Parts: sequence; C-alpha cells; structure tokens
Amino acid sequence: IASILRGINVAVFGQYKTNPEDFILKAGTLMNEQKATVIVEHLAYNPLDETHTIDIFTQEKKEDLTKGFKATRHIYDYVFTDSANERTFVGELDASAEVVVYAKLPKSFHIPTPVGNYSPDWAIAFQAGKVKHIYFVAETKGSMSSMELRKIEETKIACARKFFDQLNLKYAPENVKYDVVNSFDKLMELVK
Repeated sequence: IASILRGINVAVFGQYKTNPEDFILKAGTLMNEQKATVIVEHLAYNPLDETHTIDIFTQEKKEDLTKGFKATRHIYDYVFTDSANERTFVGELDASAEVVVYAKLPKSFHIPTPVGNYSPDWAIAFQAGKVKHIYFVAETKGSMSSMELRKIEETKIACARKFFDQLNLKYAPENVKYDVVNSFDKLMELVK
C-alpha cells in the first residue's frame, strides 16, 4: 500500500489533506477494484466431478401459480420470471420448435467468483442437428450495453465465461455454450 501511495501524483495525493476520510475510502476502493481485476484476469477453474440432482429445482420456496407463465417446454408446468424481458424470452423459448427443454436455473446453482457467487438464468437444450450449440446456458439482460451493466455484473459474467470454457475443455469442446442475451432472437443468432 505504501508503494502504491508513493506512486500517486503529488497533486492527487495532496487531496488527502482536504478530506482524509474520503481520500482513504476512494483510494481503498480503487485498490480493491484493481486487485479484483487482476484476480479475475488470472482466474482458473478446475471442474470437479460433482453433479446436481433434480432436487436443486425443488429446494426453493413454492410460488403462487397465478404469477407464473404456463409453459410446455419448461421442466415444470409453470415458469416464474424476474422481469418483463424474461417473460417475453420465456414465451419465445416455449414456442420455438428448436427448443427441446429449458429450465430457469435456481439461485442455489451458482458459480463461485472473486466478487461473489453468480447464478446464470437459463439452461436450454436444443434439438440436435437444428442448431450449432445443443446445450446453452444463458444470462438474460434487458440491455447488452456494457455501460448499463454494473462492473460487478460484468466481472461475474467474465468469470462465468472462464468457468464454461474450462468445463468444455474437460468434457468436450463447445459442449455447453454460455453467453449473455437480451432476446430470443439474439440467442438464436448465437446458436445457429
């Protein structure tokens, strides 16, 4: 920390005198952000031979069925979405002839990252021969603009990309495709 502080421009370091508490808070935040960036850049996942049972989908609280979307291709009869964008996405997933089955992944299914656990939104299986990527894990975001994604979300997404890359290296190249989509059309663009 001392060497970092010694490397700060003299005029910038002089701001310490104006408001020491604020300076320390902001300097600490910047240092922690840079530390997290370095950790993420050098992050490596080692896939384990652990598996999840179907119980991960039933461990969460039961929802009011009147708030669910009646589905035909979901693993259950009803899907509970977190936003209007997800509800539209589910409607198109459910109507797609290319989709065999899909699931809203529960929060208990997560990927550990240096900035907190990350839970992707969807697991989707497509008909073999109809698309390039049969198995797809998707994160749905209303906006694809990195300006609108919080830095922590971007970091978790970067870690998820590394996680699925390692998973594919261990089991089969491009076995599971992971990406962020804002619509069903964007999903189909990625899998075809």
